[in-house]
Amino acid sequence: MKRSHEIDMTQGPIFSKIVVFALPLMLTGILQLLFNAADVIVVGKFAGSRSLAAVGSNGALINLLVNVFVGISTGANVLVANFFGQRDSRGVERCVHCSMGLSAVMGVFVGVVGVFLSTPLLQMMNTDPDVLPLASLYLRIYFLGIPATVVYNFGAAILRAIGDTDRPLMFLLLSGVINVILNLLTVIVFKLDVAGVAIATAVSQYVAATLVVLCLVHSEGSYRLKIREIRIHKDMLALVVKIGIPAGLQSMIFSLSNVTIQSAINSFGYVTMAGNSAASNLDGFIYIAMNSVYHAALCFTSQNLGARRVDRLGKIFGSCVLLVILIGVAVTGVIYLLGPTLLSLYISNADADRDAVIAVGMVRLTYVGLPYVLCGLMEVGSGVLRGLGRSWLPLIISVMGACVLRIIWVYTVFAANPTLETLYLSYPVSWFVTPLAHFTALFFVHRQLKKEHILA
Repeated sequence: MKRSHEIDMTQGPIFSKIVVFALPLMLTGILQLLFNAADVIVVGKFAGSRSLAAVGSNGALINLLVNVFVGISTGANVLVANFFGQRDSRGVERCVHCSMGLSAVMGVFVGVVGVFLSTPLLQMMNTDPDVLPLASLYLRIYFLGIPATVVYNFGAAILRAIGDTDRPLMFLLLSGVINVILNLLTVIVFKLDVAGVAIATAVSQYVAATLVVLCLVHSEGSYRLKIREIRIHKDMLALVVKIGIPAGLQSMIFSLSNVTIQSAINSFGYVTMAGNSAASNLDGFIYIAMNSVYHAALCFTSQNLGARRVDRLGKIFGSCVLLVILIGVAVTGVIYLLGPTLLSLYISNADADRDAVIAVGMVRLTYVGLPYVLCGLMEVGSGVLRGLGRSWLPLIISVMGACVLRIIWVYTVFAANPTLETLYLSYPVSWFVTPLAHFTALFFVHRQLKKEHILA
């Protein structure tokens, strides 16, 4: 009998099921950003613009780490979905236990290394000396929560693979509420400044990780986690790594290009850093909303490929493109129209730099936020290719079309005209080129599958 938390992606209507899958995932991401925004708002309102800049200056580096782990967890996502589509219970079981073991090992290693390298990493990013001590303190504490972050992302990836996006939403809601409460206590009551925000974030991550592990432990399906059976299966690890490493590398290189841009932003001073931090937090809502469709494209493609329902793949792609456009236009329009009001939430009314911070934020929303739907199209193309098992192809395309292009832009176009507007233009230019390349690659992959008689 089908359990209510599962979605059979291989039968029935496609668009409506993608919406049912993507909506809780989108709400999960938005909630996560709301709670992250609470970090930034609390520290900006009650600790000042320098503290806001200190937290914001860590954004690109933290995103680099988290995106790498999310990317690697894609290997578990694709494999579990594929085994689930094949009705291969043993394959699902072995993949779950191997993936969770891998997440624990990676999380502890990176967390320990990160604590000791926080200050050198920030110095490499040209962080303003005025905010470096606060930024370093925040990052060291944040790294203590990295093991939980990795475990949560792998556990959530496994649940997404079987169509369960509801329970991760509830887990994040609970952990996020705890995060906000701790923010208010540590910053306003105990005056811990950026350290308080970091402590709240780390604690909430451990809550989320605990909940997702308990969920897997008490599940009844083939994806049930048995703690004593957690081990690294060499053959399964090879499969997870084969798919996950290219996705992780893609996320890492993307984030490295963003670190390069963040370094350029840091050179403008803490007011620009603060305005960029607030605006990037807002356009993050646009990205998360559209990224939910990436995961839908990935999971639906993988499950249907596993079930040999290749006749549904074209409809999955078309449905995801339509949905990402609808979501992108709607969310972008709302955030841009309310931009000044939303940005004002991030900075105290008494702050002397308030107007300047808001002005910088609107520049970013104009040049980066408005064309974000192009990024959504890029994500859909990448998700479908990865769901088809072509994990290296979107890596190569994305690295060349987005990452390398942005870095070249910084050292050529921006160097020749070093304005904030010129710097931000690197985003929409790269987003225009990359999805065109993804869609072209999909056309040729489709032809290749036909030649291999995989498609009818």
